[in-house]
Amino acid sequence: MKREAIEAFFHRLSAANPDPKTELEYATPFQLLVAVVLSAQATDKSVNLATRRLFAAAPTPEAMITLGEEEVAEHIKTIGLFRNKAKNTVALSRLLLERHGGEVPQSREALEALPGVGRKTANVVLNTVFRQPVMAVDTHIFRVSNRTGLAPGKDVLEVEHALMKRIPKEYLLDAHHWLILHGRYTCTARKPACEACIVRDLCGFRDKTA
Repeated sequence: MKREAIEAFFHRLSAANPDPKTELEYATPFQLLVAVVLSAQATDKSVNLATRRLFAAAPTPEAMITLGEEEVAEHIKTIGLFRNKAKNTVALSRLLLERHGGEVPQSREALEALPGVGRKTANVVLNTVFRQPVMAVDTHIFRVSNRTGLAPGKDVLEVEHALMKRIPKEYLLDAHHWLILHGRYTCTARKPACEACIVRDLCGFRDKTA
């Protein structure tokens, strides 16, 4: 996709949704961090159903540790890999208290040092909470980037780097949310809704649906 097309691509997404937000429900940076950790291989909807009860019982790192691994697992048992996620949630809560005074750190390195937190999770927190111009590439963004020709790459890191280079600076802060929502609701995996797509004419996908 050429630079002019990329500019138009994000201009249209921005005009359609000027203030995009994550669909994960949270009240504090800690809660968003936990929600993103829990969202691995799970939908935002299923995570929200679980965290409504979890955060009511344990809204802070201290409360999460007090609740304990077994009780956390009980609250989130409706989502995949819940036992391992419960273990990581309690462990990261403990490290937040020990290393960061209970606050969520604002650096990728510090975030990635927490149990269950990889590069994508760290980037989501840095972008959503701390408004840093970083790009978290999930399966939706990876698909959209490759399918449209926006930022092709063989793996998520290559796509991330390509997006950081190609997205105009004025759109970079919200680009993660626009792309993930576009992939979730329009440029879907099995049957993309090309007929309803506002960037259809800019897209390089050869097999557009009618």
